[in-house]
Amino acid sequence: MRHPLRTWASGTLIRNTLWMLGGFGFRLGVQFATFVVVARVLKPEAFGVFSGCLAVVSVLVPFATWGTGNILIKHTARTPAVFSAYWGAALLTALLSGLALIAGAVGIGFLLFSPHLALTVMAPIAVADLLGTRCADLASQAFQAQQKLSGTSVIWSAVSLLRLAGAIALWWLPLEKTAALWSFFYMLSGLGSGLFGVFWVRALWGRAHWSLKPLRGQWREGFYFAISLSAQGAYNDIDKTLLLRFGTGDTAGAYAACYRLVDAGFTPIKALLASTYPRFFQEGAKGLGAALQFSRKLLPWSCGYGIVAWVGMAVCAPLFPFILGRDYAMTPSMIPWLAPLLLIRTVHFLAADALTGSGYQGHRSAAQVGVAALNLALNLWWIPRYGWLGAAWSSLVSDGALAVGLWVLAWFLRKRHGEAPV
Repeated sequence: MRHPLRTWASGTLIRNTLWMLGGFGFRLGVQFATFVVVARVLKPEAFGVFSGCLAVVSVLVPFATWGTGNILIKHTARTPAVFSAYWGAALLTALLSGLALIAGAVGIGFLLFSPHLALTVMAPIAVADLLGTRCADLASQAFQAQQKLSGTSVIWSAVSLLRLAGAIALWWLPLEKTAALWSFFYMLSGLGSGLFGVFWVRALWGRAHWSLKPLRGQWREGFYFAISLSAQGAYNDIDKTLLLRFGTGDTAGAYAACYRLVDAGFTPIKALLASTYPRFFQEGAKGLGAALQFSRKLLPWSCGYGIVAWVGMAVCAPLFPFILGRDYAMTPSMIPWLAPLLLIRTVHFLAADALTGSGYQGHRSAAQVGVAALNLALNLWWIPRYGWLGAAWSSLVSDGALAVGLWVLAWFLRKRHGEAPV
């Protein structure tokens, strides 16, 4: 009998994980360079303005594709011949939804901030993330669906390289360094990466079939994917918007910088999750028990990394002001409060992907929406009283509740359907 780890570590999975880890590693280096340049050039106040506007757009981002990228992966992983139909449907959805959501994002900017910020900062961010980068994301999911993770890595690397080019332009050009100027370069990089991804997929697998018919009867599932990602964006980022709304740009900028550092530390887990995502659909076709068994094989290794990354991030916290600049002197105090998220998110993502692969995306989405509501309530309560510390507390409580809730939910669903214990 083969050892379970050897069974899991098939050639394709190992190769895809290494591709994703290499791609994420390269992307991490480029993103970190971009982050450092932008943070140093803009200073905390302007960086906080950009981050606050970006957080609002991030909540809308999943509705630009309506979960069609996940549906593309699901059906192609099981029946490769349907790729062109679902690829075309996904692109058409992104185009129609993206344009409508851009107008909605600008309107929200008018309500939350000011007409000036809505037009000069929110609008270009919306064009970048609701249209350009979403097309790049769909292209990366097309490669993921074909289990060609090398292409996924290249596309994500291209997104990062174009943003680095924009950051260099921001630093080099003799113009006033404002959030609006960076938003403009951010928009150009998003549109460029989208065009690159779409044309590359077409060159490899031919023209897309431009029709929404393949999605008939699947909009509900697409909504579950979209609301899940939107809720994830809300409980990850809404604290930055509220810090900008109730606090100062300096504090919001320093806090957003710390969050970016923690996200960077999560890179190896993102690589593992991306490479195993199609496998969850394959295991989930056998039942939730099989998908959970697959999650449990990954859990010790991913949690081990999460603990090491948590400790490493906390130990290295005093070094960050030297990297970002003395304007970010608050970061060493913030990092130890946010670093535990590296472990907590590892735990809840593995349970979440098991639910998704087994056809329980609606249950996953409901749990995430509930946690997003909890996060919003805690932020509204704690940020006016405790500032950034309240925002950090709300993240820890919300993500912790999600980790426990998803595993309990998976156990309950498996037991309800009478599946064997895993």
